[in-house]
Amino acid sequence: MPTTNPKFSLGRQVVATPGALEALAEAGQTPHELLARHLRCDWGDVCHEDATLNDESLKDGSRLLSTYTLRTGEKLWIITEAVGDDGQRSHSTILKPEDY
Repeated sequence: MPTTNPKFSLGRQVVATPGALEALAEAGQTPHELLARHLRCDWGDVCHEDATLNDESLKDGSRLLSTYTLRTGEKLWIITEAVGDDGQRSHSTILKPEDY
């Protein structure tokens, strides 16, 4: 997935729940476009507080959360989990909020 200057790693594995994949297909969108936004630190529709937490997470290595609204109006999250406090990321998951 080509992204110019990603600000962090998605981790060793990127996964998506079946519901998220179905929602993307219904919207005619791909996981790649959402992941590219996430990697550019375009956190989507998160509130100001969550955006600030994400920006701090880039420095302290904690979890990152983005929220995107698909063309159908459905929301999907991308969560990139932290391994520790050293900025390492274990994996990223694309999911519907109700899948959490």
